[in-house]
Amino acid sequence: MENNIFSFGETYWLQLSGTAMGTPAACAYATISYGHHENTSILPSFKSQLLYYKRYIDDIFGIWIPPRRNRTETWYNFKKELNNWGRLEWVTEEPTTTTTFLDLNISISHSKIHTSTFQKEMNLYLYIPPSSSHPPSCFKGLLTGELKRYYIQNNSEDFENILLKFINRLIDRGHSLDKLKPLLMQAATVIDSQIAPSNETETENPSTLYIHWTYHPHGIQRHDLRKMYHNTLKDDLPFDRMQVAVSRPKNLRDILSKAKLELPQGLNIEQYIQKYSKHTSTDSS
Repeated sequence: MENNIFSFGETYWLQLSGTAMGTPAACAYATISYGHHENTSILPSFKSQLLYYKRYIDDIFGIWIPPRRNRTETWYNFKKELNNWGRLEWVTEEPTTTTTFLDLNISISHSKIHTSTFQKEMNLYLYIPPSSSHPPSCFKGLLTGELKRYYIQNNSEDFENILLKFINRLIDRGHSLDKLKPLLMQAATVIDSQIAPSNETETENPSTLYIHWTYHPHGIQRHDLRKMYHNTLKDDLPFDRMQVAVSRPKNLRDILSKAKLELPQGLNIEQYIQKYSKHTSTDSS
């Protein structure tokens, strides 16, 4: 990653140290390179103490079994080895029976693991408002995803409490309870069908025709496309099913916050590579 170039205003910069925040490749190669450190150093050295070890980018969760001897020294060496890579340092919690990992509160009580959904106090809960031009499937997916997450992570009492908060937050965003009720019931039906075992057998490796369509609230809708497909092309195409994949149109953020390199006028990418290759070959010689 020695050719990370970014623009600021009308100027172009070559990053000499580290990686620019938000670049698509940053998390990928950081995860891969630290994963090598985990597999070659951390896990082999502390496999007797790490009953469970999982990392999601820069968040680690593990179950630590202290040794019979040198408990403090072993824990100190483990924290030291975590930071024996790169320039950043991990913030490590001391071993405890209660912790928060990502969106999950985790605790051990009476030899059982208990979980509940964790939500930050500063969370603004900026859910899709009813006036948005997002495809309806986006809002339905939000409801189904949140309800399923709450149901899996919480006991029945906590689930009822957080579900009530979720509904009130949606109402605060402008949604009405009358319109939310059927959507919530539909989401609950979907979740029940996913959790309950099914005896139905699907076609092995079904072939699917995907139709990509940019959504507009006053344009052609999914059901219109499905109807046209079934009335015209279904019997003439070798597909088992048809799926409409909708995407939102460009918004102001896409226009104002571009995340791609725009080369200076009159210089294409091939010329830039040739120019840089000559420059590096001259330095090496």
